[in-house]
Amino acid sequence: MAIELVEKYLPYVDEQFTTESKKEKLTNNDFKFTGAHSVRVYRISTGTMNDYGRSGPKGDNWSRYGVVQSLDATTRLMTLSRDRSFTFAIDALDTDETGDCLEAATALGRQVREVVIPEVDTHVLGVMCAGAGTKVEARALTVDSIYEDIIRANKTLDDAEVPETDRVLVVTPGVYMMMKQCKDIVMETDIGADMRIRGVIANLDGLAVMKVPAARLPEDFGFMVAHPCATVAPTKLESYKTHTNPPGISGTLVEGRVVYDAFVLDNKKMAIYYQTMPAATAEPGGDVQETG
Repeated sequence: MAIELVEKYLPYVDEQFTTESKKEKLTNNDFKFTGAHSVRVYRISTGTMNDYGRSGPKGDNWSRYGVVQSLDATTRLMTLSRDRSFTFAIDALDTDETGDCLEAATALGRQVREVVIPEVDTHVLGVMCAGAGTKVEARALTVDSIYEDIIRANKTLDDAEVPETDRVLVVTPGVYMMMKQCKDIVMETDIGADMRIRGVIANLDGLAVMKVPAARLPEDFGFMVAHPCATVAPTKLESYKTHTNPPGISGTLVEGRVVYDAFVLDNKKMAIYYQTMPAATAEPGGDVQETG
């Protein structure tokens, strides 16, 4: 005798794990692209210091203050290069017969969380790494050396006279685990919930420690110390729409468009320190082993 067992579908969706955007604390929106697709930013030179000629002009100088110089005023054109979109349709019966699990509003929210935010973060962080004023090439990070590497990065920003407040240390979960194992590192972990949502999990040597998923970073990423003044990351347009029963579709049409980009400013690129490291492989137990 054959018995057909009951199958039951629950009104529950097995969602993927996602994290919030990480770019907000690392970048700024100092320049407005409203009404324009590109903006030009001036870079002005400065004059040199001279010894004042108290008894008269020195040499061929015609002024006691020195030779009068002209200042350079060059511009940089910043044009938004990322104009991205998506669209999908959800049939009316699909919504009804999946217990409203396949529903437009939740599907749109899922698209933003799992696709849009990771793509924007990956682009912005990649631009920052590529445009860093200091790049330390492929040096293995170890439990014994990680603290010295970080404070060296902080010192480099100090020497470049980068503002000491609001600096951020960006690390992968693997590097953060290494930091936790270093006996020289004592991190302040009393961080508010609002900062934890943005990825900040601790403070070290005056740096806000931000843990970013490795998938949003370059493959050779070790760590980065950055001040938000260095990177402009505008989002000119962010438009998400749902259309109920549009022509040709019985159901809901979902559309989205986001226009964004990131630019590292020439005169502020020293506010980004980027340390690369050899490729790492994960052992079955989860430990990170350095190679190279």
